[in-house]
Amino acid sequence: MTQSTKSFIVLGILAALLLTPFILPQTAYADKLTDAIAKTPVGTGKGQIDPKAAPGYLGIPGGPNVNHIVAFLWAVWVGWIFSTVGAFGGIMAGVGHISIYGLGSYAGSFRETSPVLNKVVTDSVRVSNQFLVGMSALISSINYYKMGRLVVPLGIALAIGSMGGSYLVPLLTAGKVSFKAYQGYFGLFVLLLGCWMLYETTPTGAAKKKAAKAAADAFEKVMKEKKAGANVDTRDLGVKIVEFSVSRVRFTFYGVEFNFNPLFPVLGGFVIAAVASFIGVGGGFLLVPFLTSVSGLPMYLSAGTSAFAVLIGMITSIFSYIQQGTIVHWSLIGLEMAGIVVGSIVGPYTSKYLPDKALKVLFIILAFVVGINYVTKSFFGFAILGR
Repeated sequence: MTQSTKSFIVLGILAALLLTPFILPQTAYADKLTDAIAKTPVGTGKGQIDPKAAPGYLGIPGGPNVNHIVAFLWAVWVGWIFSTVGAFGGIMAGVGHISIYGLGSYAGSFRETSPVLNKVVTDSVRVSNQFLVGMSALISSINYYKMGRLVVPLGIALAIGSMGGSYLVPLLTAGKVSFKAYQGYFGLFVLLLGCWMLYETTPTGAAKKKAAKAAADAFEKVMKEKKAGANVDTRDLGVKIVEFSVSRVRFTFYGVEFNFNPLFPVLGGFVIAAVASFIGVGGGFLLVPFLTSVSGLPMYLSAGTSAFAVLIGMITSIFSYIQQGTIVHWSLIGLEMAGIVVGSIVGPYTSKYLPDKALKVLFIILAFVVGINYVTKSFFGFAILGR
């Protein structure tokens, strides 16, 4: 059996685990939704449900009906951004569910009249974000591995830690978080991340990552030569493991050597997965800074390695959410999955032509826009973007 065949078998098993929740029985969870609807005041006003209205999101009478074309195109964008930078897929999925589809305002309307329904919709949004990121992470992991841009030992160490955090948080918080609190913390985490990434662009922050810059420069140089028509064999320039032990792993990427202690990514993976699972995202927006800042990896390696760690964390977290009775809008998720596949296939092939600095600038702009908008809306009562 060849190495490629073994890799595809492993990834096939992971895909099956990711999709298994589709066939899990939902009857008991449907009763949970029915009970929540029954406890909501009847009427046509804000925070009320009209039983005669057409079913919308989750089959709730009068719930938002998401435009299928918009949902598909937004999912393509989510797949592309995650597979390009190894992060922000969950953030963008959250922005889509909360603001673009209007589920945030809908859930918020029940804050006073039906807290149970408010939390049912909130949990549904959290796990839906993770389904999209999980699918994108699966496809991205395959593509980056084939390109020699995935540090497998580092990804496994992160994944081991992330399994604990991904399982515990849904177990402790499902059904207990209001939408207002969820959106506020969602924005705050993203804003803090943007501040940290901005710091890294300063001379002081950049000075700490000389090896990452050297590897990024070498990678960009080869890509420019290939783009100009040069016949360059890159098969031996990708990630090569030169030392592997319990306390130290050394590898090279485009002639530049890196090393790390596996214990640190295990601990980092646990903390990052716990935070990510709480706000219902993949965690790539924390994993990428962890990999670039703590481990000193260039962005070109961080994206693929982050995707692999996110994949394991998403499988664990989705199972945990489903076990706690979280309800999923399966038809919407299926449509979005198709868009994720398209965006995730294109991303790795376009990212190699984007400069490392441009990817970081894109990352920072998105963090500030999303973070400030959600923080101001949840904690100060107004949104700079209207939703």
